[in-house]
Amino acid sequence: MEATVTQHFQFSPWIHSSSIVAKPKGSLQFSRRFAEQHILRVPFSFNLQLSRPSDRRRTVALNIACSYENSTVLESGNHFASFDESLAIQRKCREIESYLDGRCIYLVGMMGSGKTTVGNVLSNALGYSFADSDSLVEEDVGISVAEIFKVYGEDFFREKETEALRKLSLMHQFVISTGGGVVTRTINWKHMNKGISVWLDVPLEALVKRISAVGTRSRPLLHHDSTDAYSKTVVRLSTLLEERGEAYAKAEVRVSCQKLAAKLGTKDVCNVTPMAIAIEVLEQISIFLERENGSCAF
Repeated sequence: MEATVTQHFQFSPWIHSSSIVAKPKGSLQFSRRFAEQHILRVPFSFNLQLSRPSDRRRTVALNIACSYENSTVLESGNHFASFDESLAIQRKCREIESYLDGRCIYLVGMMGSGKTTVGNVLSNALGYSFADSDSLVEEDVGISVAEIFKVYGEDFFREKETEALRKLSLMHQFVISTGGGVVTRTINWKHMNKGISVWLDVPLEALVKRISAVGTRSRPLLHHDSTDAYSKTVVRLSTLLEERGEAYAKAEVRVSCQKLAAKLGTKDVCNVTPMAIAIEVLEQISIFLERENGSCAF
């Protein structure tokens, strides 16, 4: 997927003309020193204007359109990462990389909380591998999770889920998206505690909105054939969230998407980009690592 982002920059107080080189076909190249400080590489198209004030300083105004690949969306709609977000997540990855020491990151949370989408963003940024515990169970059994529930029952699925987590706990440098009910078994925490567990805490109304957008057919604990499926989905989600709330709170890191939305100036959690959530995940992990190391590591 390719996304296009337009930004307007004012570099102040000035950038020396030797720091940038205009290249053919509308590309832009920064000096080596500038490039070393910004590791993101994207193609640019731009308009460059130089003003010459009387104090001999030059103000360089750039109107930049940058295209980049691998933008990811949450289930609820299309969200594209901004240039600033891309720089921010790379900077945060550099800050915590050595302190992570290759430990896996386990994303927990309700169905529809964006674990798979955010997990892919995180794995790409960190240079980690990505795994989805539900997908691993499906590969093992040979049928979908919905079919496993129908043919073998939930207990069978939970056993397979635990076995998948046991195998993943032996790995390093993985971001792992877990199933919504993984927190209900104590033994699963034993496996996840070998890495860092992160709760993506999404309010009920946002979960309902996202799941309603894609349907419940692939979600065995929610799917209903009745005409009143929407209302039953709301009730069932509310019950599951209440039942699992304390278990989710055992995660070492909590990311409140509602608080993040407020910080970003929006009332709708579904307007928050996966990149913004991933950045907040890394920010909260850095705080956890500071506490773990007993000092201000960052």
